[in-house]
Amino acid sequence: MQAINEFILAAAGQPWVLLLVLACCLIDGFFPPIPSESVVVGLAAVAATADVPNPWLLMAVAGLGAFSGDNIAYVIGRRVGTRRWHWMRGPRMQSAFRWAGDELRKRPASLILVARFIPIGRVAVNLTAGVTHYPHLRFVGLTVLSATLWASYSVGIGLFFGQWFENNHLLGAAIAIVCAVGLGIVVDLIINRIRGKVPVVERLKDPEA
Repeated sequence: MQAINEFILAAAGQPWVLLLVLACCLIDGFFPPIPSESVVVGLAAVAATADVPNPWLLMAVAGLGAFSGDNIAYVIGRRVGTRRWHWMRGPRMQSAFRWAGDELRKRPASLILVARFIPIGRVAVNLTAGVTHYPHLRFVGLTVLSATLWASYSVGIGLFFGQWFENNHLLGAAIAIVCAVGLGIVVDLIINRIRGKVPVVERLKDPEA
């Protein structure tokens, strides 16, 4: 275990780590299997006690990657549509696309902001916004805000939980990641229950709900 912690600490201090964060956050905007939250939260948990990578720089890079990925997805949706590639044509993704299209017509601003915190949700919303020609300048403005909030939230969660595990970076990162995912679901449930709507997570599982 000590060897693993030493490896994590050494890797977190390397310059290429921030490039990895940028790449993960960018690709995750249009390709859901990339675990950008886990990378950002995990590194923030290490930074809480090791001071590497720099939390502010991590937040900036994560936000830039998230913003860029979301807008690349918008352009892909506008030019390619939502059926070009095999992973898009699966029943779950197609259901998510149909749901995103309906919701974008009803409450586009809140949907784009909330969807950034849900991996499949953000991809479906970003691509569908492009397909439906949602105003690009407005989309850019909303994704600046959503990416900033998401990066701040992800780094903040990692820093909070990571500080309790100074001697076990692996455990601190794992707990921070689990808590970040759990809190994201809880926030989605609370917001949508207050508004009397079915939560985004449930919609993605059952778009007919």
